[in-house]
Amino acid sequence: MADISNSALLNLAPGISLKDACVVIVRTEWNANIIDELALGCIRVLRHYGIKDIQVLTVPGAFEIAFAIKDHWQKTGKKDRPDVFIALGCVLRGDTPHFDYVCKAVTDGVVQLNLLLPVPTIFGVLTVDNRQQADERIGGKHGHKGEEAAITAIKMMTLQPVKLKKES
Repeated sequence: MADISNSALLNLAPGISLKDACVVIVRTEWNANIIDELALGCIRVLRHYGIKDIQVLTVPGAFEIAFAIKDHWQKTGKKDRPDVFIALGCVLRGDTPHFDYVCKAVTDGVVQLNLLLPVPTIFGVLTVDNRQQADERIGGKHGHKGEEAAITAIKMMTLQPVKLKKES
């Protein structure tokens, strides 16, 4: 089970300047109370690091996330294009295989976007069995996945190679 305490994800390099960065969050309408909290945490972290240009697009469900991102990229002029997209959604398991199809589609869509677009798309979609598991991921024992998506976006926008020391 993923546990944020086993990760260096929340460690950011000091002195990062993001005042000119543009972030587009694509969020779903389904499970809105969960998504609202994911988005609030995400925006809170982005603002904390000085990002002012945060745009939010709302789509009906997780299945539509990839289309909305690709469509936004294609319709936006070169000088106004975002530096990163963050996909936020929550798919709760039900009694039918619909859950499996939607989870696979949204995951594959984000992977394709990361291969197609010259900017990253961050996967902030919860795929959980029940509401309790979702609550544990919006400020509960598994951290806050909206905040983690924002940190991941910042790290991907500032991705720099690290020069390793040569062995003597």
